[in-house]
Amino acid sequence: MSNYKALLSKVTTFIFDYDGVMTEGIIILTNDGEPLRTANVKDGYALQLVQKLGYNVVIISGGYSPSMSKRFESLGIKDVFLGVSDKMLVYDEYVRKSQIKPENILYMGDDIPDYLPMKSCGVPVCPADASQEIKNISMYISHLDGGKGCVRDIIEQVLKVQGKWMMNSDAHTW
Repeated sequence: MSNYKALLSKVTTFIFDYDGVMTEGIIILTNDGEPLRTANVKDGYALQLVQKLGYNVVIISGGYSPSMSKRFESLGIKDVFLGVSDKMLVYDEYVRKSQIKPENILYMGDDIPDYLPMKSCGVPVCPADASQEIKNISMYISHLDGGKGCVRDIIEQVLKVQGKWMMNSDAHTW
């Protein structure tokens, strides 16, 4: 895990799982069966910021609900793949179409469906409460759990290594 910071300088693309990474991994079901999830506003700020700075942000999730789509739309994230049963297939297709090198990709996942794409990217990372199998292949394990700011944590680290964190106030005004 100690050498991962050198690899952060190459990151141009962030790929995130949703449940368990951007959320606590808890789904509350309404009486109508609608799944409700919580989201972290600091993660949201960081996701908007990296897009303003020109980075690619991609969501690959096995989950799907209209509220998820609305959340990504509000954050301006366009590369969103929901209801995915084979994350590796979607990952490979995105990398091929976008012509992005795996060493330029940081992937944050938390459980077994993320395993293969994380093994294929340049910088695999995870939240503190990820499954042990995912922790074993991660170059960095955030000190924060999923849904508790782990996305902001890793985005901030990449921007600091690349000299883009707090580089000018224009990028930070909404």
